[in-house]
Amino acid sequence: MPEKVVIIGSGPAGWTAAIYAARANLQPLVFEGAVREENRLKGTLPLGQLALTTEVENYPGLPAGSSREYLRTALPPDRQPYWVQENLPQPGHGINGPEMMELMRQQAVNFGTRIITDDIDRVDFQRHPFTITALGGQAVEALSVIIATGARANYLGLPSEDRYKNHGVSACAVCDGALPRFRNKPVVVIGGGDSAVEESTYLSKFASKVYLVHRRDKLRASKIMQDRAFANPKIELKWNRALDEVLGSPPPVGVSGVRLGSTVGGAAEELPASGVFLAIGHTPNTDFLRGQVQLDAAGYIVWTKPQRCWTSVEGVFAAGDVADSYYRQAVTAAGTGCMAALDASRFLSH
Repeated sequence: MPEKVVIIGSGPAGWTAAIYAARANLQPLVFEGAVREENRLKGTLPLGQLALTTEVENYPGLPAGSSREYLRTALPPDRQPYWVQENLPQPGHGINGPEMMELMRQQAVNFGTRIITDDIDRVDFQRHPFTITALGGQAVEALSVIIATGARANYLGLPSEDRYKNHGVSACAVCDGALPRFRNKPVVVIGGGDSAVEESTYLSKFASKVYLVHRRDKLRASKIMQDRAFANPKIELKWNRALDEVLGSPPPVGVSGVRLGSTVGGAAEELPASGVFLAIGHTPNTDFLRGQVQLDAAGYIVWTKPQRCWTSVEGVFAAGDVADSYYRQAVTAAGTGCMAALDASRFLSH
């Protein structure tokens, strides 16, 4: 018997889709991903990017002071993060990312969502019902599919970069830039495109200085974005430079500076900084699709109709960052998760 709806992915988009699908009596089945070393290194473990975030302060309804007692009663003991069980200090401005994602997962489970902890190896959308095959070999058929596998931030791969992730190293200025550790202190942005300039401009609202580090002697950003960077007194360009090492102390202190190497044979340079923001792009998690749905040049799933989560295959829908290269926020991902579930419900009813 085919599943009514299979959801692939376990970030805000996936769990929101599961909540809506479950409440519509569609008995959703979620493939949440696997706990594997390869996924840890890529940043694609279950629960999505927010599970790698220490503090979330911009998701509505979860202000500072969200009760740990509520978390203890809402989550079963085996799903409670250790800092909840040990009653460690709460974030000062919001909720921990893993806590938020566990609450979303539990809400989906409460409505009857079933979960398989495995990655998807391949799909067959060429015939209906669709076939989804997990890495462990399990295959299921589905009348509709929601893809919510997200996108992972690109990093340089430096050991020091990995050491200070979530302790001063970030790939999302909008997510983290207003946190206290970055306010009125210098920060570094790595990149030279529109995203790097946009992140630098945003960070200049909070930081005392923003060092924009680029490997070349001119930016790749559009002219209007370049003009914006040059006109901002808080942004200082570091030309022909590359990040060699992130400097700091063990958490909770974290990042204290950077060492920049020269790309033209000059001397190395050290700068004080409370944070390092990588703005060198994202990679959508669409490798398993292998030509099954239409992707854009960067690998993101293409929404084929405005205000809908439709893909190029009827009955297959996409939600969250796997199709959104622009906003990339938890709340927008959750919104499209809702939309995709409603789209799937209407597809099935018709």
